[in-house]
Amino acid sequence: MSGSPERRLVRVTVDDGVGVLVLADPEHRNTLSRRMSDDLAAAVDDALAGGARALVLTAEPPVFCAGGSLDGLLDRTAPLAAAYAGMERLAAAPVPTIAAVGGPAIGAGVNLPLACDVVLASPAARFDPRFLDVGIHPGGGHLWRLAGRVGAQGAAALVLCGDLLTGEEAEAKGLAWRCVPQDELEPTALRLASRAAGRSAPLVRRAKRTLAESLALADGAEAAKLELAAQQWSVERPEFAETVRAVQRGLAARRSRK
Repeated sequence: MSGSPERRLVRVTVDDGVGVLVLADPEHRNTLSRRMSDDLAAAVDDALAGGARALVLTAEPPVFCAGGSLDGLLDRTAPLAAAYAGMERLAAAPVPTIAAVGGPAIGAGVNLPLACDVVLASPAARFDPRFLDVGIHPGGGHLWRLAGRVGAQGAAALVLCGDLLTGEEAEAKGLAWRCVPQDELEPTALRLASRAAGRSAPLVRRAKRTLAESLALADGAEAAKLELAAQQWSVERPEFAETVRAVQRGLAARRSRK
């Protein structure tokens, strides 16, 4: 008699276009093991296949993610790159992604919110890279993503000098978009995700792609050229005229009620 299949370490739900991914291995502090990473990659794929137009990443408390598995790091038969499969799938998602961090994110666990478009934190959050404390160099594009949020000095303070950021400090330094009370964390993430999911899916995807491409450009003129091409595409879509007319009707209705 065959055994039952292993429980997935990442739960997935999709409701009204919003996919919620929950790291669900609290007994191991949601450690980013090879299995957790693979399950996260599969969860992203499943949510997108299920019609998700925005993704929220959260975790069962009390720890958001304790980083890479130490046993996994000692296992030289497994390629290091495999540990980042979930993070890379999250970063490559074509829809808006929002991390709701309500506890410590440690080491490679910091990569998960860094891979998202928007990071929300609670006062209980801690962002603590700590790679060097276990004798390993940062990986998965950690330094590049971190410096993109907090600057080179911030990345040096966190990674080289062992500093850490609380939820409030992460908001102040730009690593998190907002720090909200714990009981408001997931509702705030879901509200932002629902707003994104309620917009034109092709338009949101194109805008997200343009944002990513524009960050690699050297000057404003090139960015304007990139945006002009995308804007031209948007106004040529049949949905554009329909949307403008709906907005005009709404404005007229509001004026008539005054």
